[in-house]
Amino acid sequence: MAVVARACPTARVALLTGPSFAADIARGLPTALTLACADPDVGERLQHLLANPTIRLYRSTDVIGAELGGALKNVIAIAAGLVIGAGLGDSARAALMTRGYAEMLRFAVARGAQPQTLAGLSGLGDLVLTCTSPQSRNFSYGVALAQNKAFDPRTTVEGVATAQAIDALARTDRPDMPITEMVALVTGYILTIAEAISRLMSRPLKEE
Repeated sequence: MAVVARACPTARVALLTGPSFAADIARGLPTALTLACADPDVGERLQHLLANPTIRLYRSTDVIGAELGGALKNVIAIAAGLVIGAGLGDSARAALMTRGYAEMLRFAVARGAQPQTLAGLSGLGDLVLTCTSPQSRNFSYGVALAQNKAFDPRTTVEGVATAQAIDALARTDRPDMPITEMVALVTGYILTIAEAISRLMSRPLKEE
């Protein structure tokens, strides 16, 4: 959004994000998405223009929260894929998703996002979808990486670059982002998956 705003400073920009695969939308399957726009009047007009019988839109003025939710969930999806690909089971994935969501919330709120945005479609909703479906590129990449299988280099895996960028930012102002750090290290081939798991499981015990 910031890039668009710099390139077109007079544009009234909106963001459409949330739990959806293009293939599902193309088939006319029902879903719900977040429409984020800083201008509430523009957001409401777009909501009525774009909603249809199979796509339900919820509007928000929290553009930062919607953007960060859509970006951060890709990192956690890679981690979820690593968990499943390594044969660690659904219980481990559920725990990973929950603690990953806590990381997303900490990071986004520290940068001005509203907590309720991360609890909505563009945060938690998108996280659930992308961490549990083989249609997710980031999840599938994590599975392939854990199983030492080739992954099509033409396929975009946004979470790899996002993990590196978020980990660098987290080191600057120190929010607690252990899962993101491990994803950055594993996808950067600095740690093995076994080493990353050991680091996460041996962290000091604390309150939730």
